[in-house]
Amino acid sequence: MDAHATRFMDHALELARKGTGLASPNPMVGCILVREGQIIGEGFHEYEKRDHAEVVALKSAGEKARGSTMYVTLEPCSHTGRTGPCTEAIIAAGVQRVVAAMEDPNPANSGRGFDRLRAAGIEVSTGAGEDEARKLNEAFACWIRRKKPLVTLKSALTLDGQLALPAERNKFRKRASKKKLSNWITSEESRAEVHRLRHAADAVLTGIGTVKIDDPFLTDRSGLPRRRPLLRVILDWGLTISPHSRIVESVENDVLVFTQQHANTRRVRALEKTGVEVVRAASRNGQIQLEAVLAELGRREILGVLLEAGPTLNGAALSAGIVHKLFLFYAPKISGEGRVPFAIAPNLELPPLQKVRTQAFGPDIAIEAYLEDVYR
Repeated sequence: MDAHATRFMDHALELARKGTGLASPNPMVGCILVREGQIIGEGFHEYEKRDHAEVVALKSAGEKARGSTMYVTLEPCSHTGRTGPCTEAIIAAGVQRVVAAMEDPNPANSGRGFDRLRAAGIEVSTGAGEDEARKLNEAFACWIRRKKPLVTLKSALTLDGQLALPAERNKFRKRASKKKLSNWITSEESRAEVHRLRHAADAVLTGIGTVKIDDPFLTDRSGLPRRRPLLRVILDWGLTISPHSRIVESVENDVLVFTQQHANTRRVRALEKTGVEVVRAASRNGQIQLEAVLAELGRREILGVLLEAGPTLNGAALSAGIVHKLFLFYAPKISGEGRVPFAIAPNLELPPLQKVRTQAFGPDIAIEAYLEDVYR
C-alpha cells in the first residue's frame, strides 16, 4: 500500500478510536471516502446515533461518493440488524473501491460483506492497518464469538513484585483508624493511563478484599465521554461490603455485587436498598465461579472487563484461564516486604506471553502482553 493509502487508513483508524466508550456493544469503526486524492466524506460509529461509520461517511459525501474509494477499518456488514446492510448503501452510492483493514469477526457477517461487494463489481482489498484494527476491536471479537468479555488484568507493582508499599504511619492517614492507606506505587502519568484503560472498558472487576483494604472508587475519571457508565463489579462471597465504602456511597446504578447462592437474604435486601444490584452466582469450594461471572457480564453486553484486584483474585483468575491480556505497571520502587505479591496461585502454569510490548509512563514502565489471541 502506498504512502497516501497508508495515510488514509491511519485517518480512518483515528476516527474509529473516537468510538471508544461510545460504540459498545458494537465494534468501533472509522470510515473515509476519497476521490482524486481528497477526503470527501468521513464518519465513525456511535451506538446511540445508530448509523454505521460507512453510512455516516456516505451521507457526509453525498453525490460526491460516486466513483470514490472507501477506506474502512472493518468489513462492511451485509445483514440487517438495528440498521440496514452497509453493503447495499455502498453499492447504491456508486463507490468504486473498498479498502478494509480487517474481516468482521462476527460469524454472521465474516466474509459475506466482501463477497456482496465483489458480486456488485466493487474492487475490494484488505489487510491495510489490520494489526491496529484488530487490537481496537479485540473485546468485540471476544464477546461476539463467545458471549463473554475480554479480560485484561491490570496491576501496579514495585520492582520486587509487590502490589503495595509499606503502609504509612503519619499525618496523611486521615480517614480515621479504620483505614490503612498506602502510598501510590505508580506515577501520575501511569494513573492517568489507568483511567484511559477504564474508559475503554465496559466494566471493572475486583474482590471484596481490595474494597476493604483500599476503599477505591473504581470509576472512570478520564473525563472522556461514554455512552453508559463503567460497571463496577465486586466479588463478595460473604456479602460483607460496608454500606459506607466509597463504592457503595457513590453508587448510581453502576455497582454489581456477585455473592454466593445461599447469601443471607437480610444482607442482600439491605445492600439493594443502597442502590447496589446483587447477583447470586454459582460457587465451588467457597469461591464464586469466575466463568459464571463472565457469562452473566456477557449476557449484559459487557465486552471488555478490567480486572483490578489483589493477589487472591489475580491468582484465581489466572488459574481459571479467564485472563486474555496483562497490563502491568512497574514503578522504580522497592517494597522490601513480601506481604502483597502480584498473584497467589500455587502450581500456576501459563502459556508463553504473546505480543509483548513495553511503554513508558513518566518514570514507570508498563508491560502489555497477551495470554490468548481471541481471533484464533
